[in-house]
Amino acid sequence: MSFLELLKIEFIKVKRGKIIPLIFIAPLLVVASGVANLQKYFSPEYTNPWAAMFIQSALVYAYYLLPFSMIVVCVMIAGRETGNNGIMKMLALPVSRYALSAAKFCVLLFYLFMEMVVFLAVFVITGLIATGSTGIKEVLPIIYLLKWCAGLFFTMLPGAAAMWAITVLFEKPFLSVGLNLLLVIPGVLMANTPLWVVYPYCYSGYLVSCSLHDFTAKDVSAGFNLYPFLPCAILVFVLGLTAAVKRFGK
Repeated sequence: MSFLELLKIEFIKVKRGKIIPLIFIAPLLVVASGVANLQKYFSPEYTNPWAAMFIQSALVYAYYLLPFSMIVVCVMIAGRETGNNGIMKMLALPVSRYALSAAKFCVLLFYLFMEMVVFLAVFVITGLIATGSTGIKEVLPIIYLLKWCAGLFFTMLPGAAAMWAITVLFEKPFLSVGLNLLLVIPGVLMANTPLWVVYPYCYSGYLVSCSLHDFTAKDVSAGFNLYPFLPCAILVFVLGLTAAVKRFGK
């Protein structure tokens, strides 16, 4: 069985799940509350409203709501096999468990991408309503929004790999969810220390924090430096995915 066929089967498995409604909840909550709280300060002369709305919405989203939703998606994907002892039936088939784990991780990344698309769409619609109701004439900075949403997606990849590895290593959903939540909660604290670079759960939040610093201190750039972030992120991603693939079904 080819890897593409495995991917097709995995998407069929989760097709009737409740993952799609789940990925709408976090963007709707954070964007609606963030824009509503900021809108009362807008006036027709307000400058950079889109950047202000994005940072207001994305800060809590990147540190907490996005990781929380990915933790739940991990458990829901893994639960398709653990329920009714389905994993034993799957492993009895002539299918590589390594390829099976990799296919499930690709499904996880697909839902991560879909959540970022939903976040962008909800943000644009809400932002257009907010700027239109306050008389702001600033053009929608689509390139700016695409750049930061792409940044959130790519900086979340190492964290997603770590979450999937923990979900695979700890078969009980209570243990995997609890451990992942414990690692997400101190993300803000870790982002303010030099150790942030080895802590994948705070990468996306740190990216938004750098954006906030650049927005508030225009003469000084915080700069999200690719070094040493990129080597550490790649290492965490590879280690997390390798652990998940090797231990899947053990």
